[in-house]
Amino acid sequence: MATVSMSWSLPTINNSSPSHLRRPNRLHSVMTSASLKKEISGVGVRVTEGQGNLPKVVLSSPHGSEAELYLFGGCVTSWKVADKDLLFVRPDAVFNGQKPISGGAPHCFPQFGPGPIQQHGFARNMNWSVVDSDDVEGNPVVTLELKDGPYSRSMWDFSFQAIYKVILDAKSLSTELVITNTDKIPFSFSTALHTYFRAAVTGASVRGLRGCKTLNKDPDPKNPLVGKEERDVVTFPGFVDCVYLEAPDELLLDNGLGDKISIKNSNWTDAVLWNPYLQMEACYKDFVCVENAKIEKVQLDPEQSWTATQLLSLV
Repeated sequence: MATVSMSWSLPTINNSSPSHLRRPNRLHSVMTSASLKKEISGVGVRVTEGQGNLPKVVLSSPHGSEAELYLFGGCVTSWKVADKDLLFVRPDAVFNGQKPISGGAPHCFPQFGPGPIQQHGFARNMNWSVVDSDDVEGNPVVTLELKDGPYSRSMWDFSFQAIYKVILDAKSLSTELVITNTDKIPFSFSTALHTYFRAAVTGASVRGLRGCKTLNKDPDPKNPLVGKEERDVVTFPGFVDCVYLEAPDELLLDNGLGDKISIKNSNWTDAVLWNPYLQMEACYKDFVCVENAKIEKVQLDPEQSWTATQLLSLV
């Protein structure tokens, strides 16, 4: 088993300063050309230049599947099985190190949705570092790390470590997220993987949510309607923005394109379905979001950790 350890620290982006924000592309370009264009021998993992000169990790399985994730935001943007991408990146996505990447599987941390800090937190706005790569029974694995810095502390003044492991198999993509409190005082957070799946929205559906308590954010996201899901098959007939509390550990997505995707998890206790409908007229027909989430805040004492896993499988 070949193992290669890496720890590449990329420039920290301070989104509060417009003058600073004009510099990341040049810095990313320098970092990429200097040290990131390299094959990682024997493990099906390589780091290369992505869109906007942002460094990305490419996982290649000996079975022919492939995945891509950007170090900016620690965001998985592509998961291909038999050359078919099962994830979706919006056409308005910006790859400039200034805005979160709109698509794939962005991180929402340490806040899901609106709240005291910026929408969905800061993890999707920061550069993650590659700290390890490996292969497990021939399957490529990469591990990323995010730590607090001046940018995160400007809005959430705690010390933390996030470790994100991604494993690619022939027909599956699994992730493990570990949040550790490295501070001297307790903190709390909410989190989610805001996963965009490629879909034909009129034919897409999700099974497994019947009986869940719902918080329906349509029509008023600030005052969600409390209810109970009565449907065996949940569809996307228009605008959809609904939280499912205490969701089961497996959902089944039919993407309307001939694919069925099992979405399994551990410790992501909730689920969210979202489609913006006419709010994004250019692309709403081409995707649905089925998100694993932790809506109720997790409380961590110093040195405590919280772990959640997700397994996406083509079935």
